[in-house]
Amino acid sequence: MEKRKPVEAGRKRGSGVQFVYETLRDEIIDLALAPGSAIDEAKLSERFSMSRTPIREALVRLTSEGLVATLPNRASIVAPIDFLNLHTFFDAMTLMYRVTTRLAAEYRTDQDLCDIRMRQQEFSDAAAKNDVLTMIAKNAELHNAIAKAGRNPYYESLTRRLLNEGQRIMRPYYSSFGDRLPDRYSLEHDDIIAAIAAQDITEADRLASAHAEQIVQNIRDMISADRRHSIKL
Repeated sequence: MEKRKPVEAGRKRGSGVQFVYETLRDEIIDLALAPGSAIDEAKLSERFSMSRTPIREALVRLTSEGLVATLPNRASIVAPIDFLNLHTFFDAMTLMYRVTTRLAAEYRTDQDLCDIRMRQQEFSDAAAKNDVLTMIAKNAELHNAIAKAGRNPYYESLTRRLLNEGQRIMRPYYSSFGDRLPDRYSLEHDDIIAAIAAQDITEADRLASAHAEQIVQNIRDMISADRRHSIKL
């Protein structure tokens, strides 16, 4: 792992396991820690001035979220991103967006709407500040809240897993906009929430499908873009 400067005190709230978890999670999602790179517990212990126990507990939590992988020799690495099979992730994520949004429109309560709208406000606030890592986190919280409103714990669990694994994919998505998300994409959330509030299942499905498709298409365009420059000979 790349040697880093000691973590500044007070940079994040919390301490111990939570402190290590949040710091490494942000660095993994921000791609500062490259997919597939080795994780050295001894160096992390030195970096955070902590024993290996909280380091290991933080790594276990990151592993449960699909951000860290454990090799057969028990060494840890930043989980690789399988770009060759990214289409399978897109298919699953699009389906979960549609299914959970449909169910939320059917079964949501007033409290569910309150929670969903709060997550959307937090997402909008982060977008206004161009705070990419918070946008990614709040986007996941929003869609998790929608899944929870659907009252199907299996769909909720799968959605949470997909959102966890997809956070690093969302990082270059925001980068493709120069970390300044166009207003229309944030407004798509508002439209989806309005359909859920109106309990319009068909419209909720249509909007969720369109929302997922634009994300998928933007990421595909970004990955396939030819960034070569003309060379004068």
